Amino acid sequence: MATVKSISINSLSPKLLDMGLFPGKEIRVVFKAPFGDPIAVDVEGYILSLRKDEASLVEVA
Repeated sequence: MATVKSISINSLSPKLLDMGLFPGKEIRVVFKAPFGDPIAVDVEGYILSLRKDEASLVEVA
């Protein structure tokens, strides 16, 4: 389990916030492809698939 600490400001930031990734939200990595792209995370019961560049915008603690 990890907690979203912050989202970097980018053109994709609003999209990530709409998908439920916002500071304080608990997430869990479910799957990571062999080369790290894509990454699947569980966000309160639904699986969200992120590309490496999208996932790099999310800082977790």
